[in-house]
Parts: sequence; structure tokens; C-alpha cells
Amino acid sequence: MTRQAVKFVLGAACAVTVVSAAVAQQQNVRMRGTVERVDGSTYVVRAGEAGDVKVTLAEKAGVFGVAKATLADIKPGAFIGVGADPQPDGSQKAIQVTIFAESQRGTGEGHRAWDRPNTTMTNATVETTAGAVEGQTLTVKYKMGDRTGEQKIVVPPDAVIRAYVASDASELKPGANIMIMNATRKPDGTIEATRINVGRDGMAP
Repeated sequence: MTRQAVKFVLGAACAVTVVSAAVAQQQNVRMRGTVERVDGSTYVVRAGEAGDVKVTLAEKAGVFGVAKATLADIKPGAFIGVGADPQPDGSQKAIQVTIFAESQRGTGEGHRAWDRPNTTMTNATVETTAGAVEGQTLTVKYKMGDRTGEQKIVVPPDAVIRAYVASDASELKPGANIMIMNATRKPDGTIEATRINVGRDGMAP
């Protein structure tokens, strides 16, 4: 290999290393924590073992309040997310149900594995609701690409039910419990968030 070729290969390798480092520094992250203080447009968040993390909001970032809800709030036409245990009869026994704000309709639509072992997540539109001995029964329908699907969801009395409410940065006050979604870690270590969920009335989002 000529000296010029060696220089070219080394230069290319360095370029790949720089790009890889930049990608690693700007990887997408999710984070839970509590707002400690607000410094202008920067929010200092206490994020568990990670300590204090500086967070900024991306342009047009979404802020959603997370409030307690009840079975009565789950109505036909609502778009919901259900974390559940699959049952022998093919139904899904809800562990938690999240009612999305209208502006979030279609978020993560479909039926797939959840992040807990042997559980599922279904994001879908409620077609019907009916009372049952074991709890409220929901029929939900969803689209995944060019396919459609349907699930029977049983919501027992002990299921956690909550609702997203469209909000703004005024809720990001010291003491607020938050979950940061779709964030990017910048080279300087700060987090730029495109979506933040804020727990209301002491709720952890």
C-alpha cells in the first residue's frame, strides 16, 4: 500500500470515529426525574443516579399533564394505550390504561410486546365498552401498516387509569415529577426534549 493510500485509510477511519462519537453523544434518551429549579429556558432535573441534568425544550416541544382518570373516562372513540397480561382466552387483562389527548391520536398505534416480561402494549381506538363480572370490557381496533387488528381488553378494578392532557411549559415548576420522551443528548451533556410528561397532583408520569 502506498503512503498516500495509508493516509487516506487513516483519514477515513478518523472521520468514522468522529461521526460515531457525535452520534453517541446525540443519542435519543428517556428519563424520569423531578424539576429542581428553572434557570431561564433551562430546567435542572434531578434524575436519580444520573444526578442533576440540564434540560431544554426543542422548538414546538409537546408538554402533557398526566392526570388520574377512571373507567367512566374511557369512552367509545377514545384513543388509548393499554399495558396488559395476555389471557388464555386471547383477551388482554389491563395493568394500566392511558387515555391519550386528541392531539396524540395514532401515537404508537398497534399491538406489540410491552417493556415488562410476558406483557403486551396495545394502542388503539375504543370501539365498544361493556360491564362484566371481572371488570369493564373494551373492544379496541388498530392499524399497523396495511393491516388492521382488534383486541378484547378487560379492565379490572385495580388497573391504573390515567389521562394525558395537552399542556405547556408553565407546568414545569420546581417539584414537578416528569418523564422526558424523545430527547437528544447534546455534546455538552444537556438534554433537548421534544416531549415531556408532567405528573399532576403528585402522580408519577
